[in-house]
Parts: sequence; structure tokens; C-alpha cells
Amino acid sequence: MDAVICQACGNRVAVVKFSPAHTSVQWSAAAAGNCAELRGNGSPVAGCAALRRSIDNAVIAGALELSTREQDLL
Repeated sequence: MDAVICQACGNRVAVVKFSPAHTSVQWSAAAAGNCAELRGNGSPVAGCAALRRSIDNAVIAGALELSTREQDLL
């Protein structure tokens, strides 16, 4: 997993890209608690749009690549 920092709020999360459409994100309790979009109105949300944009930008910049590691595929 690689660290990605949200360009909107500065939260750091662990990310692995398995394909262009499949991304796994691990949030620390602190990062999840600091994300305004996740906190929102208290209703569960699927994720954070700003973080998704940050991940996409990291892929475009070459800072985050598709995983080819066998252990990530288990």
C-alpha cells in the first residue's frame, strides 16, 4: 500500500490500486474523524470525492501505480 494525501484536507490514507476501477483505501481512525465528507451529516457514505480525486491525480502523476504484488491480490 502507498500513502496518498488528500489535496483538499491533508489527510493521509493507505491506498492500493488493483485496476483503474478497483481501489482499496485504509483509513486511520484519525483521518476518518478529520474528513468532513465522511463525517457529513452522520449518515454513512461510500467514500470521499476529494480523496478519490487526489488518488486519481496521484495515478496520473505516476505517484501511484497499479499493484502487481501477489500479496495485494489475496
